Amino acid sequence: MSPVKRKTAPVSLALREAVCEANIELFRRGLARFTFGNASAVDREQGLIVIKPSGVAYNVLTPRMLVVTDMNGTVVEGTLRPSSDLPTHAVLLRSFPQLGGVVHTHSMYATAFAQARREIPCLGTTHADYFHGAVPVTKPLTAREIATGYELNTGLAVVRRFKGIEPRDMPAVLVASHASFCWGPTVSAAVENASYLEEVATMAYHTLQLDANARAIPAALLDKHFLRKHGAKAYYGQDR
Repeated sequence: MSPVKRKTAPVSLALREAVCEANIELFRRGLARFTFGNASAVDREQGLIVIKPSGVAYNVLTPRMLVVTDMNGTVVEGTLRPSSDLPTHAVLLRSFPQLGGVVHTHSMYATAFAQARREIPCLGTTHADYFHGAVPVTKPLTAREIATGYELNTGLAVVRRFKGIEPRDMPAVLVASHASFCWGPTVSAAVENASYLEEVATMAYHTLQLDANARAIPAALLDKHFLRKHGAKAYYGQDR
């Protein structure tokens, strides 16, 4: 796939480095084994997306190997084929202007919930610290959606599921029968959210093994824990 020549400035090396490091960090943390995952970031001023090339092992990945596309996924820089999940990333980045980066992983426990087509319930305060409620799961794609524009339709399924949900309050989603996508204001923040997702998915799985009838925490406790970290009057942590 030959890149299209642009008259605008190229994407910054700093953004390339951030995306490269995010991809490697997914592998380092065990969230993306083999080549089961990818990370992207957006330069909104330039209207560019930087994403991992398809199938390239994390241990050989360099910033210069990353692929740069426009917001519709057309390659503008790079000689390698972009991640096959690029259309999903592009839909999310176009639809949610709050996002600066997106990661996709097949981490063990979050993927188990996705394969079960089951949301991750908020069973405790650890979950509430990072996700304002149950982590949602999309509706399964139809045969037509799978056959034509599969990755694009995956992104559209996420957008439909998030109708009425603030992406900043719920920085993760489970794609039915597939795996998870997470996001954040930066690509490094998206990696952190993917890590938190796997932690709470693991906790939820084991809680449900101990008590199949475990119930979600009360709304007051959910709000208290989430808002003390992320609300307008947050008081968790230190001032920066």
